[in-house]
Amino acid sequence: MIKDYVAFDLETTGLSCDTDEIIEIGALKVKDGKVCDRFMTLIHPKKAIRPEITAITGITNEMTKAAPEAVEVIPKFLEFCGDEVLLGHNIMFDYKFTKTFAGRFGLTFEKCGIDTLKIARKVLPDLPSKSLGALCEYYQVVNAAAHRAYHDALATAKIYQMMAHYFEQSNPKLFEPQPLTFKVKKSQPATMKQKSYLTSLMAYHRIKMDVDVSNLSKSEMSKVIDRIILQYGRMM
Repeated sequence: MIKDYVAFDLETTGLSCDTDEIIEIGALKVKDGKVCDRFMTLIHPKKAIRPEITAITGITNEMTKAAPEAVEVIPKFLEFCGDEVLLGHNIMFDYKFTKTFAGRFGLTFEKCGIDTLKIARKVLPDLPSKSLGALCEYYQVVNAAAHRAYHDALATAKIYQMMAHYFEQSNPKLFEPQPLTFKVKKSQPATMKQKSYLTSLMAYHRIKMDVDVSNLSKSEMSKVIDRIILQYGRMM
């Protein structure tokens, strides 16, 4: 079992690292098997948090209102991680979001990591669910605030230690860090035609948006236009 790593977890507005946003990062730095530092922050998203996301995470628009934006948080989080190995449950989900946002700010995030979900699937094949909640129940790990980033990161570290205690000797390679491989898609800027059409569409339907449309990518702009047309209709 490695004894130096950063366990981390994100809460996001959805499942797509291309179109959704990070709204919370929680992480703990472990040295020689003991927590030596923590990173916890909410992030103010460009788009409103949908009710179904609030229902899962407990994070509201009001809670993120005064929070820093991703452009301020991501560089600090990358600095916190340094050269440490990453630990996460279904780690590629969180890694893809982090690397995608790092790329938007001109930063790189090439890491090695360990996935507790991958370990659990191998060593606990008969457990019906390998979710973090199910593993916490199985190992009697108390997660004080499930689906909040820091508490999930802490629970992941505890689960990792428990599984290593029971299974590392018979499955040593499972507990070794592996390169995390993900290629970030290059986002294309919205065209002038898109911007003009969206501006006209908003004016036609008298819509005020809580997002700066000038900063949207081509794909983001298309989704906003499609959503408005679906809700309000086209311009006559």
